[in-house]
Amino acid sequence: MEEYTKADLERCLEIIQNGGIVLYPTDTIWGIGCDATNKEAVERIYRLKQREDCKSMLVLLDSTAKIGTYVSDFPDIAWDLIELSEKPLTIIYDNARHIAPNLIAEDGSVGIRVTKEKFSKRLIERLKKPLVSTSANLSGAPSPANFREISDAIKEGVDYVVKYRQNDTSTSTPSGIIKLGSDYSVKVIRN
Repeated sequence: MEEYTKADLERCLEIIQNGGIVLYPTDTIWGIGCDATNKEAVERIYRLKQREDCKSMLVLLDSTAKIGTYVSDFPDIAWDLIELSEKPLTIIYDNARHIAPNLIAEDGSVGIRVTKEKFSKRLIERLKKPLVSTSANLSGAPSPANFREISDAIKEGVDYVVKYRQNDTSTSTPSGIIKLGSDYSVKVIRN
């Protein structure tokens, strides 16, 4: 398996810390990302994707232990769902906090996934903040299965394109999505 370079990681981190947006590999499909606490950077992603800001984007973290920092209601069942899931799982939690307000859905929720992919995990560890992760496509267009399927408009619209995994032609799929309510409700959005 290909290894990422320190220079690639450092440049990506520098761009994000300075309010930029990047195109990077995740544990699912390629994503467009930025510091999830930076409202202006989040707004740039909405504009690039030509997406209404009422359609929230998810956030990646590097550790389950950090979820409670960004949501005030962390139902116990979330631990089991994350641990037992065999594929990447995004969980939508109520009562989001400490992230850019334009990432929080109208109902106060936010989708969070803990990444196991080594580049994105290390990037978040170094950033010490959550990372926006939204599919690398224009709103309404199909999600790209690998780097080669990403449109030039997206590649040219970001401040940095990560070099790692660009030649990986394996097909990736989006994560499963479950919404956990503070009333203990569980709703499967996408398997």
